[in-house]
Amino acid sequence: MIDNAQDNNSRSSIYVLLTDTGTLFTTLIKSFTAAPYNHASLALDTDLNDLFSFGRKHPKNPWAAGFVEEDVYEGTFRQFPSTRCVLLRLQVSKQQRDDAIRIVQSFQKEKEVYRYNLIGLLRVLMNLDIEPKNAFFCSQFVSETLSKSGLSLWDRPSTLVTPNDFLRHPAFETLYEGFLYDYPLLDRDRLVYKRNVSDRSIQWGRQAVL
Repeated sequence: MIDNAQDNNSRSSIYVLLTDTGTLFTTLIKSFTAAPYNHASLALDTDLNDLFSFGRKHPKNPWAAGFVEEDVYEGTFRQFPSTRCVLLRLQVSKQQRDDAIRIVQSFQKEKEVYRYNLIGLLRVLMNLDIEPKNAFFCSQFVSETLSKSGLSLWDRPSTLVTPNDFLRHPAFETLYEGFLYDYPLLDRDRLVYKRNVSDRSIQWGRQAVL
């Protein structure tokens, strides 16, 4: 459920979560892109409770994919608890945030209509603009939502925007980078998981979230 509440300031924020789950599929993409993160999600809050993208509908089946309301505590992220991430913040106006929420809500209402744009994903790796009807891949969805909200960040179509483009764009501010399940604003009571990671690059006392 999307929380549409906002404060009295004239500015607001939208967030983009980039992740690397380490799945076979993302590893394959990484072999082409050499980018640190290969999945992008649109977040409407820093707690990551309202998180949307195009990806797996079932954690163990990469081929059943489409519009998804992602849950960082369950699903694919729970299946891959060593997921690494970076959380980016984009400052926007209240109107732009409201517009983004309305666009996401339209995807929610018609989510069965949309499918995953696998062909487009393969084409973007070759820098070819292919835009099948009602089909998106993750970064295309995020870019398209921002663009339709009046936030045109690139002079190229959304079908040619990759997760790494968000990471490199100067309009985004990095709030956190490290293991997803080390992110300080997650609900620790819900994080029941097993992970064998001996060398963490970011320690609890040194993490910062703005």
